[in-house]
Amino acid sequence: QVQLVESGGGLVQAGGSLRLSCAASTRTFGSYSMGWFRQAPGKEREFVAAISWRGGMLNYADSVKGRFTVSRDNAKNTGYLQMNSLTPEDTAVYSCAAGLVTGTLNRADKYVYWGQGTQVTVSS
Repeated sequence: QVQLVESGGGLVQAGGSLRLSCAASTRTFGSYSMGWFRQAPGKEREFVAAISWRGGMLNYADSVKGRFTVSRDNAKNTGYLQMNSLTPEDTAVYSCAAGLVTGTLNRADKYVYWGQGTQVTVSS
């Protein structure tokens, strides 16, 4: 069982930045691909970004390309999502996920372990 805990969310003005962290409870975190997903009120969960287990493959939703950067530090069992140039449309609960994902990284059903999420609110 892998536990994931997100941190770093909060309230920020439009144009600002936040860095989310996802701490894993297992030393085998480096074996898992990691994804970030978000869900806004009244909307379905959507893919944001993902990184393969060694970091060699990155994937971003079109809506965040050029603004968000996903990364990981396997030695610290932690993943990150750097979010720049935030807009009110980025307001959502952000969750990280981990799994032994093969192929495409942007499907939520491929991830087995999920964090509880952290709220990101961007004011205009």
